[in-house]
Amino acid sequence: MAFVRFAALSTMLLLAGCAGEQLTAATSSSPQAGPPTTMSGRWFLAAPNAPPCGINFSGANGAPEGRMAPEGGCPGRFFLSRRWSLAGDALTISEDDGQPLGTLKFAAGQFDGEAVTGMKITLAR
Repeated sequence: MAFVRFAALSTMLLLAGCAGEQLTAATSSSPQAGPPTTMSGRWFLAAPNAPPCGINFSGANGAPEGRMAPEGGCPGRFFLSRRWSLAGDALTISEDDGQPLGTLKFAAGQFDGEAVTGMKITLAR
């Protein structure tokens, strides 16, 4: 009888250890807390009642600003997007002359914000 209790207790401890490892692994893969370290690459800009458009961002790794090239079909005036700047978790998209088109904040793995016209916008990879 003592052997059965020992075997049952050992099995429970082993299973608890396995569950603890899985729980730790699940919590360590949390969403990105801050904005990406590089903006370079292709992003998708979306707005309500409009198809998303691709925008190619360029800039050095970790750079706070850079250039961008919309692929076409962007909502609002975002077809004029040429510059971006990142300050903390706030991203500003501007025309070539520096006129802002919109400001977004990074949260839950994407940027959410508004165009200067008030239109809600999202930027995600």
